[in-house]
Amino acid sequence: MDCINQLAQCLNQGGMDSGLAQFISIFLGVVLVATFPLLVTILLIWVERKFAARIQDRIGPNRVGPFGLLQPIADVVKLLSKENITPAGADKPIYNLAPPFMVAAVLLVWAVIPLTPYHFGVDLEIGALYVITVASIGTLAVMMAGWASNNKYALLGAFRVVAQLISYEVPLAMAVLIPVMLAGSMSLQDIVKAQYGMWFVFAAPLSAILFFISSQAETGRAPFDLLEAESELVAGFNIEYSGMKFAMFFAGEFMHVFTNGVLMAVLFTGGWIGPFAEQAPLLGLIYLLGKASVWYMISLWVRNSVPRLRIDQMMDFNWKFLVPMSILNVLVIAFLLQVIKQVGLTPIDPNNFIQNLPQTVVLLLGNVFVGYIMLSWVRSKGRQARAADEAKKMPAAAVHAVGD
Repeated sequence: MDCINQLAQCLNQGGMDSGLAQFISIFLGVVLVATFPLLVTILLIWVERKFAARIQDRIGPNRVGPFGLLQPIADVVKLLSKENITPAGADKPIYNLAPPFMVAAVLLVWAVIPLTPYHFGVDLEIGALYVITVASIGTLAVMMAGWASNNKYALLGAFRVVAQLISYEVPLAMAVLIPVMLAGSMSLQDIVKAQYGMWFVFAAPLSAILFFISSQAETGRAPFDLLEAESELVAGFNIEYSGMKFAMFFAGEFMHVFTNGVLMAVLFTGGWIGPFAEQAPLLGLIYLLGKASVWYMISLWVRNSVPRLRIDQMMDFNWKFLVPMSILNVLVIAFLLQVIKQVGLTPIDPNNFIQNLPQTVVLLLGNVFVGYIMLSWVRSKGRQARAADEAKKMPAAAVHAVGD
């Protein structure tokens, strides 16, 4: 934002009208913020294919360019040359708007990401709420695609959006509440600055895990990739799309996965915070992208290691485990924060690591308590299910014994 203001001042000093100078500077800032994730996506496609290949004992892209680095460019050229087919019975305006909506949903999130201490699109006071809100546009895009395609398989894929994405937004939003409570602000820049003394991942690891799992489901990545189930839905909501329209859905998905990594870095691991980040802003950007890359690699690891769930298992996991855990987690953290405040354990200097330790230890113990309660409940339910299965098998075993 400082760069935009400085550019506007330079244009104004050069004799340009102040309103026009401000408009040009903001426009260039928007282009920069929107272009960066699009360019990163090209590299991410190569990284993801190489990563999956290594896990599956393959080589991956290796023919086009050194180490196959130009393979994504070749894919883009191929997709641009493909014919864009629109079904005769499709609702054409909505059908054609769905792919851009998918990409826009991710690009809008980057508008509030604090890249460095001084560089960001806009520092909204409701930044966390804004992120959750605009991310839902992706859900709307998939619903638009499924409905407007006039195809029963695409429509079933859209139904799964309602069942999956909207459901997993509940624990996602509850997980975001914890950094907001710890920082006392919904501004993403304030949330990052509140982690000078201690990253929130140490005080609220359960919230980080809940956010990670929910964001994995929100992007439709394995083991939650039921929006594109080839075995029962042919391809899912995007079955009627071809060419660049088809590619835009996947560009949005690749960007969304890395954006989730950036949000994990901002909300739980300090964002741009690191040695000399304020003196050298470029270092802050490197710290942010480095932390985001770690979360991104974990996401790829999960995607290529865990088998796909059934739709009923996925919904049970959300409503019977993640949602109760997220609610209990919010209640316990809110209670402990009040206890910490009354006892006087709130750090006088939030930037001091030592002063943050007592509060962090108390909150961490609260997380351990919530995790123990939920895992004990799951163990109890598992025992009950096994006992019920054994009871059903007992009459059959008795009949065989009598027959013998």
